Amino acid sequence: MFYGTIKNCDIADGEGCRVSLFVSGCRHHCKGCFNEATWDFRYGEVFTKETEDMILEYLKPAYIHGLTLLGGEPFEVPNQKILLPFLRRVKAAYPEKTIWSYTGYRLEKDLLSPEVPGSGRLNARCECTDEMLSMIDVLVDGRFVLEKKDISLAFCGSSNQRLIDLKKTLAPYFALPEAERKPAELQIVLYQPR
Repeated sequence: MFYGTIKNCDIADGEGCRVSLFVSGCRHHCKGCFNEATWDFRYGEVFTKETEDMILEYLKPAYIHGLTLLGGEPFEVPNQKILLPFLRRVKAAYPEKTIWSYTGYRLEKDLLSPEVPGSGRLNARCECTDEMLSMIDVLVDGRFVLEKKDISLAFCGSSNQRLIDLKKTLAPYFALPEAERKPAELQIVLYQPR
């Protein structure tokens, strides 16, 4: 995986002062995207163990509230496979810090539902997705839609995007046996910024 940049004191992409990792690679190609360079999966620098260690060090100060993943697209399957072990390290080192993630995918349709061959829609579900979702506190989901751009929204770029309290949304869902989980019936709990 490659990444475009790391911000060690970001106040725009989640509550409080955060460390933000802008991963590379995105197939959404949203019109008006603020970070088109990161559409390329090989843009920027290679994400290495040294990169992980640097981010863990950036997360150390008490004034840092947590980590935000954005890009690019953190939920592109190749990115999930690299981010999941890293998120395990973050949670082990800093269980009190929150993790936020931005994604152009929709939670119910693209991250929790299996791919429908021939549907023509992008799907990001893989063997890493459930565990990765379980470590994220707040998910901002939905593609950026230029025609719905709204700068008055907290932490969203367009009005179709949702600020989801992932812990409250997924706890009852993951408590069900896998055969009984129905993503289309998921009750979304919106996050209320402080």
